[in-house]
Amino acid sequence: MSFTENVDTTVPSAAEPFKPQRSSEWARFWKKFRRSKPALPGGIIVAIIVFCGLFAPWIAPYDPFRPEFGAMLEGPSWAHLFGRDELGRDLLSRVIHGARISLLEGVLSVALAMSVGVPLGVVAAFFGGKLDIVLMRVIDVMLAFPGVLLAIVIVSILGPSLTNTMIAVAVYTIPIFTRIARSATLALMKEPYIEAARSMGMRNGRIMLRHILPNITGEITVMATLRIGIAVLTASSLSFLGLGAQAPTPEWGSMLASGRNYMLIAPHIVIFPGLAILFLVLGLNLLQDGLRIALDPKSVDP
Repeated sequence: MSFTENVDTTVPSAAEPFKPQRSSEWARFWKKFRRSKPALPGGIIVAIIVFCGLFAPWIAPYDPFRPEFGAMLEGPSWAHLFGRDELGRDLLSRVIHGARISLLEGVLSVALAMSVGVPLGVVAAFFGGKLDIVLMRVIDVMLAFPGVLLAIVIVSILGPSLTNTMIAVAVYTIPIFTRIARSATLALMKEPYIEAARSMGMRNGRIMLRHILPNITGEITVMATLRIGIAVLTASSLSFLGLGAQAPTPEWGSMLASGRNYMLIAPHIVIFPGLAILFLVLGLNLLQDGLRIALDPKSVDP
C-alpha cells in the first residue's frame, strides 16, 4: 500500500477562490443601530407615518375634501375614528393626507438646504483663505437671525404658499449644513490620504467628490434626519400663522389654525393634528440617535 494512497493531493481550483465569511454592510449597520434603544421605536413611528403619506389615497376611508354640513364638529365614533372638522370632513382622512404634505415640506426643504449648504461648507474648508472668510461671514449673518423669524420674513416677501414655505425653511437651514460640512471637511484635510491624493496630482474637484464627500455623508445624514423634524415643525408653525399651506389643503399646521376657534366645544379638531406633528418630530429625533451610532465610523461593532 502506498504511503500517499489515502492522502488527498487535490489542489483547490483557481476558479473557486477562498471566500471569507464576512457580515454584510447592512448587518453591521443593523448591529450598531440596535445599540440605541430609542432608535427602533423611532424608526417604527417614522415608517408608519411615511407609509400613510405614500398610500394616503388608498388608506384614507373618506374623501378629505368632501364636507358634510349636517355633521359639523361631530366627535369621534366607529364610523369616523377621529371625528369630523368644522365643515363635517372626516378628520382621520385629512390627517392621513396631511402626512404626505408635512413629509414633503420637511424632506424637500432639507434636501434643498443640503444641496446648497454642503457644497458651500466643503469648498470653504477645502480652499480656505479669503473665500472661507467671506462665506463664513455671510453664514454668520444668516445665523444671527432667529430661524422662524427669517422664515416669516421670506414668506412675507414671496407670498404665502406651500412652495414658498419650503423655500423659506430651506434658506434658514442652509447655514446649519454649511457649518457641519465645513467642520467635517477641516477634520478630513489633516488625513494622510488627502495629502497623498494631492501629491499624486489629483484634481481638487475629484478629491472633494471622491475622498471628502463620501466620508462626511454619515454626519450629514444624521443632521438631515434631525432637521427634517425641525423643518416640519417650522412649516406647520408658518401654516398655523396663515403663511404656509392654504385651505382646503389638509396640512397639519393649517388644520390646527382652522380648528383653534372650536377647541372648547370640539377639542378633537386640534388634538389629532397636534399629536401627528408630535409623533413625527419625536420619531425623527429618536431615529437620528440610532443613525448617529450606526453611521459613525469610529464606533466599535457590538
